[in-house]
Amino acid sequence: MNIRRSSDHHRGLFVSVDGPSGAGKSTIVHHLAQLLVAAGEYVHTTAEPSDGPIGALCREVTESTTGHALACLYAADRYHHLQAEVRPNLEVGRMVLSDRYIPSGLVMQRFDGVDPAFLWRVNAEADRPDLAVILEAAPEVIAERLSERGPHNRFQISPGSSHAEVRFYRPATERLIQAGFDVLRVDVNHLPPEQSAALIRDRLLTFFASAAG
Repeated sequence: MNIRRSSDHHRGLFVSVDGPSGAGKSTIVHHLAQLLVAAGEYVHTTAEPSDGPIGALCREVTESTTGHALACLYAADRYHHLQAEVRPNLEVGRMVLSDRYIPSGLVMQRFDGVDPAFLWRVNAEADRPDLAVILEAAPEVIAERLSERGPHNRFQISPGSSHAEVRFYRPATERLIQAGFDVLRVDVNHLPPEQSAALIRDRLLTFFASAAG
């Protein structure tokens, strides 16, 4: 999988945060942004589906569209998201934090029975994040959190969805590592979101220190 690296010495860093539904991605991204701003970084937060026209269509049709069609639509939003929002912010030196990115694209359409090899190929030209954070938690923890907050889409209400999503993330994460992605796994079973965010912040600050050296 030949994915272009998105940043160089003159550009910001691109960080994606993925993980099973209910793992706390949005909350952790929020805390991480605050920590990085406090450390003096210029930060832009975003999410997928994006706020662009294709992302809006994704949200509109997720309940009625399945399989390859939905996988291609989400991939199209990803490429438009990169062009319209992610790259412009990186080019002016901002750190971009994305709540969901390629890893989610390798997982969610597995619920519709789409071949992982197809999902890999349809995302093949998307920019590689400088750090791909994967939040990990036990299915029972995820299921309890989903029950407390309520499901957001049809993937989260299917029987055993938490167990299935955790299971799908394992080979997806290994595939990313094999392809050379810089992956940081964060166990969120017992950590509050602010501590999970601090772990990611520390990894990024280490990266800055290495680059400066």
